[in-house]
Amino acid sequence: MDNRSLFDQLDSIIKEQHRTEEDVKKIRSAYDFAASWHKGQYRISEEPYIVHPVEVATILANLQADTDTICAALLHDILEDTETKPEEIKEKFGEDVLNLVNGVTKLSKYSFSSKEERQAENFRKMFLAMAEDVRVIFLKLADRLHNMRTLNYMSPHKQKEIAKETVEIFAPLANRLGMGRIKAELEDLALRYINPEKYFEIAQLVAQSKAERDLTVQAIIDKINSNLKSMSIQAVITGRAKNYNSIYNKMVRQQKSYQDLYDITAARIIVDSEKECYEVLGVIHSAFKPIPGRFKDYIAMPKNNLYRSLHTSVIGPRGKPLEVQIRTHEMHEIAEYGIAAHWRYKESGGSVKSNSDVDKKFSWLRKLIEFQQDIKDAQEYVNSVKLDLFSDQVFVFSPKGDVIDLPNGATPIDFAYRIHTEVGHKCVGALVNGRIIPLDNKLRNGDIVEILTSKQAKPRLGWINIVVTNQARNRIRQWFKKNLRDENISQGRSNLEQELGKSAFEEHVKSGKMLEVANQLNYPSEEDLFAAFGYGELSITKITNKLKSSEILPKMRFARSKSGNTNQVIEGLEGMLYHISKCCSPVPGESIVGVVTRSRGVSVHREECKSLSTVDPERIMYVNWAQTNNSKVYVTRILIEVIDRLGVFKDVLGKISDNRANITRANIKTRDKAFALIEVELEITDIENLNKIISGITSVSDVVSVKRQQTNASKIS
Repeated sequence: MDNRSLFDQLDSIIKEQHRTEEDVKKIRSAYDFAASWHKGQYRISEEPYIVHPVEVATILANLQADTDTICAALLHDILEDTETKPEEIKEKFGEDVLNLVNGVTKLSKYSFSSKEERQAENFRKMFLAMAEDVRVIFLKLADRLHNMRTLNYMSPHKQKEIAKETVEIFAPLANRLGMGRIKAELEDLALRYINPEKYFEIAQLVAQSKAERDLTVQAIIDKINSNLKSMSIQAVITGRAKNYNSIYNKMVRQQKSYQDLYDITAARIIVDSEKECYEVLGVIHSAFKPIPGRFKDYIAMPKNNLYRSLHTSVIGPRGKPLEVQIRTHEMHEIAEYGIAAHWRYKESGGSVKSNSDVDKKFSWLRKLIEFQQDIKDAQEYVNSVKLDLFSDQVFVFSPKGDVIDLPNGATPIDFAYRIHTEVGHKCVGALVNGRIIPLDNKLRNGDIVEILTSKQAKPRLGWINIVVTNQARNRIRQWFKKNLRDENISQGRSNLEQELGKSAFEEHVKSGKMLEVANQLNYPSEEDLFAAFGYGELSITKITNKLKSSEILPKMRFARSKSGNTNQVIEGLEGMLYHISKCCSPVPGESIVGVVTRSRGVSVHREECKSLSTVDPERIMYVNWAQTNNSKVYVTRILIEVIDRLGVFKDVLGKISDNRANITRANIKTRDKAFALIEVELEITDIENLNKIISGITSVSDVVSVKRQQTNASKIS
């Protein structure tokens, strides 16, 4: 397909939407401009690059996005990947389009100390742009959706990295904005690359059960059709399976097989009015036995992402439990497209709930700006957004009946700070459902919360370890920063001296190097740095990361490790004592992290090492393998399960020898009469070397499985 015929598909969609001739001309002009700048550029799939912007624009056109957003979609990679000047975009397409393009353009021309810092700054930029204009996120979600659809062209490592980022940031963001259809597709595509075996297993099972779903829907229609006709209700009835990722999560959460899940099929009934929704509910409950405790009225109490519908579960026509969703056509549009549909109705003067109601639902967008004002560090900012805005929510009530949404696990202290900073500072207790409860109790859905205050009260430092919202945590820290400065300076100085060692600490203070670090971290003086460290705003890892990225670090008199640090193999730990952890035995080519220990320098682990679950995230450093030759060898262990036959041990060791790996230890244990376990410790050069060895062993007849061996997770001190 040539580029023009590709655009013709988009052209036909926008023509059907009754846009003005001027709008159609502007979109065509944006396409021509993008096509000329992207000429000669190709994606990894070897398609012309212009295919991607057109596909993104098509996704947005199907959402009936406004003309400027579609133009921005066609131009969204122009600033990053070509020599186009922002002024050209502004002159040709207007300031709105330029702002949207800027909102999704990565910070590729700036210098960062790590890949993680760059990514965090990119997300912070995106979130802040989104808070200013929500259309930025329509664009970014469409961009991510098309990238996920074409992820098969990436390397396996990159596929998992992008898929993980998608389920952590983009799918929750789509959910918070009520864009259910995009959320479901993003989650399913991510599952395909994170856990392909389960994805294809579930996809096959869902396909096999389609005939049964169709029969169920037809049976519902047959049973209620005459009642609906007598009530003059025109209804559209469909059946669907829940998306693959939802099914997978249910299987994991409930520890059940696909066949044992009873609510993976849902019937959806769409009618013309809210009144008819309740009338149809009565018909359903008359025709089928309702399951107690399974009715939810999201029409009277909408979700915070605008979702409205009636949910009920009944014993279906085939004797199996069945979820039934009842909604109007307008509610269905909102359920599928969320704030994008609201935007569409708003632009066309439609009848979606009053703007003030909707604005309340999306007031959390303003928190993106509040977080930016409170938090300097980009990674901490992104973590705050993920925790406070994208985690599972609990919905509680103020005494006046206002609904307050908080992250799961939130306490009355979190609630107090959500109401107002001073309410938090003066909090002395809480009434939940009329009863006094401890301030560290977790709130539950539906709780009515009243905060008890006193003019003489002040925050307690221990609250920092109780609250779960970063909003509360940062307000508490700010209070201590302002009111206990001298104590914080003393505490921070003492703690930092202990972490770095007294002689190294004094040397850096005396030489002015500590002031240099303070300035790099945006603190005007050493005392401000010590105070921030003292009250918990700044972690030791932040300080050591700045030390390692400057000329300061080599002058620190760290001991050399016995394992050969003189031939540096880890970037970012130059001059520091470090060791390769034996619990997971990482090798070059694998993603790794460093953990700052209290007495043994930095311990280097595989990114998925089980022992990391016991580590405070503040002690984790992001490091990389240095580019070195393959003369250095690394010890790793593999566990091989085999059918116990004569000669299998020899065959396995032969495959290892074929790949020029030195075996330092080997052991075979008979597990039962038929199977045996072979434990092998060997020396390899990198992950590619190991993968070839594993592939060779797997090819041996009677080998059942091969996997890396790791010692049990242990506490890293």
